Amino acid sequence: MTSSTVLFELGTEELPAGEYEAMARSLGSAMLSGLQHYGLSAGDARVLATPRRLAVVIQNVAERAADRHEEVLGPPVTAARTADGEWTPAAIGFAKKQGLDPEDLQTIPTEKGDRLGVSKTATGAVCSDVLPAIVSQAVAQIPVSKRMRWGRERHEFLRPVQWLVLLCNERSLDVSLFGLKSDRVSRGHRFHGDDAVEIPHADAYEKTLRDQFVIASVEERKRMVKEQVEALASSNERVVIDDGLLSEVAGLVEWPVALRGSFDETFLEVPRQALISSMREHQKYFHIENADGELVPAFITVSNIQSSHPQSVIYGNEKVIRPRLADAAFFFNVDKQTTLANKAERLDGVLFQRDLGTLADKQARISHVALALCAHLNASEETVKAAGALVKADLVSDMVGEFPELQGIAGRHYALHDGEAEAVADAIEQHYWPKFSGDTLPTTPESASLALADRLDTLVGIFGIGQSPTGSKDPFALRRASLAAIRILLAFAPNARLDAVLTIAAQSFATGQLSADVVTTVKAYLLDRLPAHYEEQGISIDTLRSVTSVGTESLGDIDLRTLAVAEFAGSEAADALAAANKRVANILAKVDELVPEINTSYFDAPAEIALHASLDDCKRALVGAVAERDYAKALAHLSALRDDVDQFFDSVLVNAENTAVRLNRLALLKDLRGQFLQVADLAVLAR
Repeated sequence: MTSSTVLFELGTEELPAGEYEAMARSLGSAMLSGLQHYGLSAGDARVLATPRRLAVVIQNVAERAADRHEEVLGPPVTAARTADGEWTPAAIGFAKKQGLDPEDLQTIPTEKGDRLGVSKTATGAVCSDVLPAIVSQAVAQIPVSKRMRWGRERHEFLRPVQWLVLLCNERSLDVSLFGLKSDRVSRGHRFHGDDAVEIPHADAYEKTLRDQFVIASVEERKRMVKEQVEALASSNERVVIDDGLLSEVAGLVEWPVALRGSFDETFLEVPRQALISSMREHQKYFHIENADGELVPAFITVSNIQSSHPQSVIYGNEKVIRPRLADAAFFFNVDKQTTLANKAERLDGVLFQRDLGTLADKQARISHVALALCAHLNASEETVKAAGALVKADLVSDMVGEFPELQGIAGRHYALHDGEAEAVADAIEQHYWPKFSGDTLPTTPESASLALADRLDTLVGIFGIGQSPTGSKDPFALRRASLAAIRILLAFAPNARLDAVLTIAAQSFATGQLSADVVTTVKAYLLDRLPAHYEEQGISIDTLRSVTSVGTESLGDIDLRTLAVAEFAGSEAADALAAANKRVANILAKVDELVPEINTSYFDAPAEIALHASLDDCKRALVGAVAERDYAKALAHLSALRDDVDQFFDSVLVNAENTAVRLNRLALLKDLRGQFLQVADLAVLAR
């Protein structure tokens, strides 16, 4: 069967750099699904996108789908005629729906008996006939964050649509969208290309656009940007290229041209993060570091034009960045004219949450809780007290007002300027760490105490007033706060009881301000977040559940048990013991009587005598292993019971007729399960 290459291009005004890739991927996926729906085989979809176009090229598309044999079933034969032999309304209605006379219906055997029906052959769809409908449906499914209207019509899309191209090989197909009709005419680069560019063949799309100064491939543009930017750094310099900025820059240009500019070296007195933010967030510039990691007074911008006077373009960018850096320098110098302590006094005028008070209230609670946590984290109370009085003060600074991402960072600089100790300045900055999943943890116990206190205050406070996150809404980032609290506790206070640290946080609020069950609620929420923490380590939720179901008090103990069980799980011994544990749990769950202590005089089967003896040996070994929290060793001791457990179930009838013997065997199983529950409930792992 012959095949074709299909091209669809949706031309628009400039699309947002953060959305166009996802939109193009959606378009490609929907077109493939449409082809599949019509039974048209196809190769992979090549998704192409620039700021001005979304395009999909699909090769090896079948020109025609195979014919399909179909059976349409109607009512059962037994319900097709009346007692008089006349056709029933059900049979007449089905035949009419199929455009047939009831006499023309067939009897088709099925698993549930004979049915009236029609056997027919459906002609396979022709690609060129159904492609316009497929494209229309695919465009309608493109995710659009905010729609806009243009012109006199009522058409809506993220940006005004300017042209459409739909080709099947060299043949142009008609599709009407947004008041436009498709043809083979695309557009080149806005400044270097032609306004009308004919695409001769779907396979020639990328080359034709390249000749018009348009690189249609997103990945190719990223590669070009990266290579050009890196080439502009000297041998002792490094351009900092992160994936986010690279993607954004590639989404702003169709023909990337990297240029290097510079700024006054005196701006380097401003905190580097403010300079980087000005360059990265506002101007989409790449910053440069020297061999020592220090900021170089230069930047690299990526232009969308191949200028014959590149120096003029560079000068224009330098002229634009200069006032941004000057603003940062101005805010920095103004902020230094007042101390952090003075700024902290202004927190009384900033609301944190209506029911939880101002930022001054929150800072006071953080300080109180952090001091109480010092014992758990082995932190210096002096440092924590000094930093706790200032941790949120930089939020009212001009620098953070202009550059919110500098919260904590600005505070560190101002603390050092005020003469505070390095440890205090570090704690002010690092109490915001980690800022996101996988981010760096605080590096000192003092910083960790304040960071943990901040997260616990938010969690306990917001849950305590009944504003827990629901669905996708989490305005106070409680999910992120909970994962940060888990990581900090595991790293700095693994043995701290969850109840204890949450109670400390709850007691920092006024009596009656929070719900009575807030500690229990937040503890459950933290435990519910543990799967997300362990997923990153490749540990299954069942492994974690086997541990948390036995009841543990500290995250450190949960972690030790979980890692031990994860290593143990999947082994032959683990599978066998998990199945045995599940069997024991099921047996014991059905027992209504009071199970007595084990009485060895009732043992009469060799297998139960052997299991009891092995269990006694295991108990003595488990005492030391569990006390040392060496759960891997404890599981190894429990593994030694496997053969005796298997032999017991193979040869011993638990539900013996003699009541005393039956209860004694149940007591043995209860004792066996109790030993396993000292580590984890392996029954959860049973498949």
